[in-house]
Amino acid sequence: MSDSPERVKLSKEEKDRRFQAELMPVLDPLYNFAYRLTLDEDDANDLVQETYLKAYRFFEYFEPGTNAKAWLFRILKNSFINDFRKKSKQPAKVDYSEIEGYYNPDDVEAEGEVGASSSDMRQQSARDLIGDEVASALNSLPVDFRTVIILCDLEGFTYEEMAKVLDIPIGTVRSRLHRARNFLKDKLERYAQSMGYGNEAIDDETELTEPENN
Repeated sequence: MSDSPERVKLSKEEKDRRFQAELMPVLDPLYNFAYRLTLDEDDANDLVQETYLKAYRFFEYFEPGTNAKAWLFRILKNSFINDFRKKSKQPAKVDYSEIEGYYNPDDVEAEGEVGASSSDMRQQSARDLIGDEVASALNSLPVDFRTVIILCDLEGFTYEEMAKVLDIPIGTVRSRLHRARNFLKDKLERYAQSMGYGNEAIDDETELTEPENN
């Protein structure tokens, strides 16, 4: 027996009403995620629009009461993978049969018809979400490590939700996040010290290692 959700027939009016109420409030964090993945405003806007097109067509598969944000993030992540593979001249296909179930329908790669607009405010919020130095360090990470930092530390997903969004085991989520944070820490260490962070720990260590004057 398949674990994929059954498609529930909805009238256009009911579909539009629920889509607006349940999915559109995720627009800003979805754009922020797209921008952090693509590092380009136009690509982020295109990716968000594509995500909402797919989500609208297959909205009947979305289970009320489940995590709408995670469902949309998963669609966006897979759209990004497709686009990344195309640009890398790799096979431009994700096996969407593996996406069935908790968040995504089997054939979620198909297109739909709904718009997702962009705005200067969303673009600015994505840039201002974290400081310039942190953003630069984060953007320099390989995309797999950058993604887990975004999902966990910026968007607040649980390990279980991240595993479903990324299609990987929870153990892999934990391992990847640990490595990503270490990479980020190394990149930010010098900047953090220049801003005064870590000085207290350094002073404490000095006090412990320096001999006391009698």
